[in-house]
Amino acid sequence: MPIEYARKLAGQHRTSDANRHLGYALAFIAGAINAGGFMVVHEHTSHITGVVSTMAEDLARLEFGLFWQAFAVVLSFVLGAVTSTLLVGFARHRQLHSTYSGPLLLEAVLLLAFIVMARGEVVEGSAFMAYTIWLLCFLMGLQNAVITKISRSEIRTTHVTGIITDLGIEMGKLIHLALDHRARADEAYARAINRDRLVLFFTLALAFFTGGVAGAVGFSHFGLLAGGPIAVLLLGLAIVPLADDVRDWRARRRV
Repeated sequence: MPIEYARKLAGQHRTSDANRHLGYALAFIAGAINAGGFMVVHEHTSHITGVVSTMAEDLARLEFGLFWQAFAVVLSFVLGAVTSTLLVGFARHRQLHSTYSGPLLLEAVLLLAFIVMARGEVVEGSAFMAYTIWLLCFLMGLQNAVITKISRSEIRTTHVTGIITDLGIEMGKLIHLALDHRARADEAYARAINRDRLVLFFTLALAFFTGGVAGAVGFSHFGLLAGGPIAVLLLGLAIVPLADDVRDWRARRRV
């Protein structure tokens, strides 16, 4: 990954293109972790909508044990988002180059640490399965929050329902414009149609799907070790702005 490109992707100074390209990379990673996690623990760790529905069903059936298990999954995702927000806020108020790199670095480190600690563990039918689910949900909340903050809520990488909904809205606008001559005569309406957003949401959905295929194949063949390349990709996204901060810190010490 070229250094300047990596600096733009996760650096302090943002552009629309950088936001989109980072969103595509994180959507791919989210798809890979989600599908890979399902291969390991039989849970889709980015599907919080389904988990909340499960909580409601468990409570209605008075299955309090299952309810608290589902609650712990949601709480893990929330704590990931909280941690991401704290890291970004801390770095932003110190004007660090790595304002948005901290959550990505933490995600990479936790994923690598998990792979190392999980070797030889029996995941199926053990408490380790619950810990795995909580960790993966924490990672999803971590990365989804950072891209949401960067893009001012335009881009999300784990919430595919929202991505597909936005894609459908933009497609509906274009179809309406093509079919309705009154819409074509409305210059303000025509200008409001954003084809770039159509491309954005389609590419995000495609990136998540492609990551899902890669994750399913990788984890089915190599198990948890397939998380290694994902962690390396995250490190590649985060490392250049962090190196810039280290360079500035050394320069200040020499003064």
